[in-house]
Amino acid sequence: MNLNHLFGRTIQGRANQIALEFGYQAFSFAQIDSRADRTAALLTARGLVRGDRLCVYLSNCVEFIDLYLACIRMGVIFVPVNILYREREIQLILTDSEPKALVAREAVPASVPVWRLDEIHLPESAAPVQASLDGDSPAALVYTSGTTGTSKGAILTHNNFFTNALNLTSCWEITADDRFLLALPLFHVHGLANGIHCWLASGCRVRLLERFEHHKAAAEFLEFRPTLFFGVPTIYVRLLGLPLEQAREIGSFMRLFVSGSAPLPAKVLDEFLERFGHTILERYGMTETLMNISNPYRGERRPGTVGMPLPGISVRLVEGEVQLRGSNVFAGYWRRPDASAEAFDNGWFRTGDMGEVSGDGYYTLLGRKSDLIISGGFNIYPREIEDFLMEQEEVAEVAVAGRPDSVRGEVPVAYIVARKPFDPGDMEARCRRNFASFKIPRGFIAVESLPRTALGKVQKRLLPPWRS
Repeated sequence: MNLNHLFGRTIQGRANQIALEFGYQAFSFAQIDSRADRTAALLTARGLVRGDRLCVYLSNCVEFIDLYLACIRMGVIFVPVNILYREREIQLILTDSEPKALVAREAVPASVPVWRLDEIHLPESAAPVQASLDGDSPAALVYTSGTTGTSKGAILTHNNFFTNALNLTSCWEITADDRFLLALPLFHVHGLANGIHCWLASGCRVRLLERFEHHKAAAEFLEFRPTLFFGVPTIYVRLLGLPLEQAREIGSFMRLFVSGSAPLPAKVLDEFLERFGHTILERYGMTETLMNISNPYRGERRPGTVGMPLPGISVRLVEGEVQLRGSNVFAGYWRRPDASAEAFDNGWFRTGDMGEVSGDGYYTLLGRKSDLIISGGFNIYPREIEDFLMEQEEVAEVAVAGRPDSVRGEVPVAYIVARKPFDPGDMEARCRRNFASFKIPRGFIAVESLPRTALGKVQKRLLPPWRS
């Protein structure tokens, strides 16, 4: 089986039901199906065949979905490109993936043909297109966010997406009765693999936003009255700014809030429960594996943890590193056999994330292995210090990174986005009351903002330098 079989069940069973809202438009499942076939016919006419790559550089829109569904029907490998990327970053992906074309809203300097969205006109009708594909056929080539400075193309198969969709719709009890507000960017696996696939696997009604805009958030929630919402921590921080009356009304019709892509501070979790009446469900996934571990929908959602492994996914800790095995794990890095071989240990994918597990099976992430600070022979996990600093009233956001030190090799330094002025000496004193001496940040640096990826992950390599 492949994704077309999974989606076909929904499309045929709910053909006349409203599937998608975008702007002032609404589309039934039958119309989504027809648009996908017509887009496939257009791509075929332009010379794309199974195995070709198609890069798509678009913000959230109906055409993004059309192109994705057409590609998985044809066996064309879909390559989403971060809409925040600029010429140099786009060109790196084009050079690596060698697509037949790049689809963009406007003209983009590129080494391949660029098809502007306003120049793409779908035929009036088209016959259904179904390539002969199996679960191991590649569906998408998604480039990692490059938080460590290198971006590689992860080959995601039909089985990867299929497994992810079945796990999430089952474990989070997503059904056709849900109303799903989708504000995440579709170029990222959070929006694509979780958002699009959970929608089409369940048959729920989705309202797609071009982007999350915090000043419009209350209106979107109160008008659409969703039951389901996926977000990242920065979105939930923004939602905490809504008036209490609106927060409580939104909480009254919502069923499930999910957070991922970056750690959710415990303070945000607690404040959200107080204001909205919901405990945000935290889970753990990544580009190469989609979703791995999740707090339960029914049962204890334990603060600070990402929960337990999803069905069919095996997890182990090797010297503290989280390693994974299952049909959710990608097929390797595009044209990078050395990187692919290095990423696996006898079939187990090395995530690069450090973690620990409780006696009853709840996993807690301690941070990236590459973020581990080794100071004078002692291991320091930045997440532990960051969580404590987030509890301080002066701190809005914080990142702790290792910085070179002539004596200890490296030492932790805290970069703080402040709610109000703070005294570095006082902040250090608070840390000394709570941590061993080797964990105390040697600097508390005020910054206007933290460098982040489009999904909110802090890019610590871009933080300002520090000297003792």
